[in-house]
Amino acid sequence: MSTIEKEASGSSELLVLLREQEAELSELRERLSRWEQSYAQAQERDSLFSTVSGREIKPLYTPLDRSASQYQDALGFPGEYPFTRGPYSTMYRTRLWTKRQFAGFGTAKETNERYKYLLKQGQTGLSVAFDFPTLMGFDSDHPRSLGEVGVCGVAISSLHDMERLFEGIPLNEVSVSMTINGPAIILFCFYVAAAEKQGVSPRVLRGTVQNDILKEYQAQHAWIFPPEPAIRCIVDMFEWCSENTPNYNPISISGYHIREAGATASQELAFTLRNGFEYVERAIARGLDVDSFSPHLSFFFDVHNDFFEEIAKFRAARRIWARMMREKYQAKNPESWRLRTHAQTAGVTLTAQQPENNIVRVAYQAMAAALGGTQSLHTNSMDETLALPTEKSVRIALRTQQVLAFESGVTNTIDPLAGSYFLEALTDELERDALAIFEEIDCLGGVVPAIEEGWFQREISMSAMLQQREVEAGDRVVVGVNRFTEGSEEDEIETLRIDPVIEESQVAQMADLRAHRDPEAVERRLRELQESSRTGENLVPRILECARVYCTLYEIRRAMEDVFDSYKEPVFF
Repeated sequence: MSTIEKEASGSSELLVLLREQEAELSELRERLSRWEQSYAQAQERDSLFSTVSGREIKPLYTPLDRSASQYQDALGFPGEYPFTRGPYSTMYRTRLWTKRQFAGFGTAKETNERYKYLLKQGQTGLSVAFDFPTLMGFDSDHPRSLGEVGVCGVAISSLHDMERLFEGIPLNEVSVSMTINGPAIILFCFYVAAAEKQGVSPRVLRGTVQNDILKEYQAQHAWIFPPEPAIRCIVDMFEWCSENTPNYNPISISGYHIREAGATASQELAFTLRNGFEYVERAIARGLDVDSFSPHLSFFFDVHNDFFEEIAKFRAARRIWARMMREKYQAKNPESWRLRTHAQTAGVTLTAQQPENNIVRVAYQAMAAALGGTQSLHTNSMDETLALPTEKSVRIALRTQQVLAFESGVTNTIDPLAGSYFLEALTDELERDALAIFEEIDCLGGVVPAIEEGWFQREISMSAMLQQREVEAGDRVVVGVNRFTEGSEEDEIETLRIDPVIEESQVAQMADLRAHRDPEAVERRLRELQESSRTGENLVPRILECARVYCTLYEIRRAMEDVFDSYKEPVFF
């Protein structure tokens, strides 16, 4: 048979196959139509039949709900473009997700003890929760810090505090995540300097600093500087870390706080990824090669109550990121296409009523994160809506992850729900939603202009209001709150209380630090930082020099603020 004859034969066979498939789909449409007519006679129970985000859910999904794109284009294989089925080829068959419980309270000494307890219990990574003064760039002895020191996290005001936080914890062995944004570049430099004190090179440090300022303007409000100088600091970290800390992620682009503020799953997905692309564009504009920093960008997503929608969200996020990075931003390194994410169960779903119910909620949310393919996970403690968690509740939260990893069977195969008509349809829908939201943001001029005119803030507030109305009307059931409330008055549990003496101790240590450091070196380094802030010089080396001579958090903040000014949010509502 000639080549032409072979090609003709192959084309004929393909045509026959396509006709057979179309005949099967036609028959399926007819059968589905008959089934729908029969179903229409039934009386559905009184329920919303929608996701937490308000997405209407059909009673049945079939192959007709799948995207027309081929398997390889839409799904592919784990660890391969477009990464829908997971960022790594072997996923949990070779390595489980990192169990990274968020922790921090009181002084560095108290938190250091909690970290050692968690590591002893089997936790595999540390995650630092800072107190509110630290989040806002204030020292513990600043007047604005009164009554807040160590209350909602650990107080870190200088390199001295950071050294004590990790005393006896080898930073060349333990991965450390830090949730800090406005003053992130300063706390990162404290961390690097603390590692140096241990004799640990920056090149071997592993972990992540959140450092996502765009979502602060959109949802959380822990900012210091206006958007442009704040983004400059982030790109400075991209540049410095790509050369000096090859195993450390200089940002965790965070949808968690966007979702906690009331956004839907589609909004969380779209706003988070669009923020990520904004950082990519700013770094490219600086002159950085896209493949020099993109492999070190990480993400952080919420895991809310709607089991399947959350799984689909993770899968859609990976696919969108891969396609945009390869096609729009021309990244050549597959590591730049690979979206890696931390996940945390939804704090906003925790209830003060019947707090033990939170254990159940967290377990299901954790399973959704695992089935969605997360790389690390924090499971909330049952009492976090009442206070900082006790050791007992933290242990239960950690055990939840361990039962999931070792007893549930979800880690035995990769992406076990792939091919589900419902899940794949949800994944496609979330992708379409996100792309539509990207277009809307671009029409507004981009992320920063949309922030400045309050678009993100209004969108999130509207979604939060609609969700709250459903709960208050009883349309959306919250067990123990608006239904099944019997026995709620009996559910008082022991909570952790922060001794007010901790603040006095921290303030005294600040005074001792100021008395024993070199004041001339402090003044010189702060002056050099201020001068560099006026230029385009990378600020990480300057802040590191400040940290090494024990300049405090607020002193460094003020030196930069005198040049950059502070951000004051306009009135939008």
